[in-house]
Amino acid sequence: MKGIILAGGLGTRLYPLTKVTNKHLLPIYNAPMIYYPLRCLVTAGIKDIMIVTGGNSAGDFLKLLGNGRDFGLKHLNYTYQEGEGGIAEALGLCEHFAENEKVCVVLGDNIIEKNILDCVKAFEAQKDGAMIILKKVPDPERFGVPMFAADGRIVRIEEKPERPGSDYAVTGIYMYDSTVFDIIKTLKPSDRGELEITDVNNAYIKMGNLEWRELDGWWTDAGTFDSLLKASRLVAETGANKVE
Repeated sequence: MKGIILAGGLGTRLYPLTKVTNKHLLPIYNAPMIYYPLRCLVTAGIKDIMIVTGGNSAGDFLKLLGNGRDFGLKHLNYTYQEGEGGIAEALGLCEHFAENEKVCVVLGDNIIEKNILDCVKAFEAQKDGAMIILKKVPDPERFGVPMFAADGRIVRIEEKPERPGSDYAVTGIYMYDSTVFDIIKTLKPSDRGELEITDVNNAYIKMGNLEWRELDGWWTDAGTFDSLLKASRLVAETGANKVE
């Protein structure tokens, strides 16, 4: 399985911090944000990784990470997303890199306490389709929210609903077979002018081919001032993923 980290966008919700750098290069406690999704993939045994970035600070990722030697990698791949076309568009740039293999996709501002090794193993054993990782949160309206059937299957995912259908959030960790790239090519931009990852996941649901697991340990994004502070506090207080 190959790994993909999506670290593009302009990070406008974090202005003025992001006026001179990419959001994913901001610090989470004592390490740049991008270190955390990299560790997430590496601790799950995924060593063939591509980083999708963009904006004027894209070259700084290469300066910081090089070929990934600090993470035990022999090589690290990079590609560039122009503008803000959405998560699904960024993922679509990785079709050639994926080479028809399964992929594990992590949003660059996702910070987790433990690891996803068990989830990755479960998806490797899954014949095809997709798997998403969920977490119970107090504010699901901020995220994609799954709606469940009586048997526990996800029947639909709603993006930032005013009245959430459950108290679960879709975290920014997704696993897909190669069908994902065909799905992305059929998508139309949302009202935000972006190709939405929720539409990708709902397409797998319609095909009856989406599984889910619940994440062990805490999880947070770091895309707002409050969640950026929260992420630093969680790492500092728990020592999870702390860079020594």
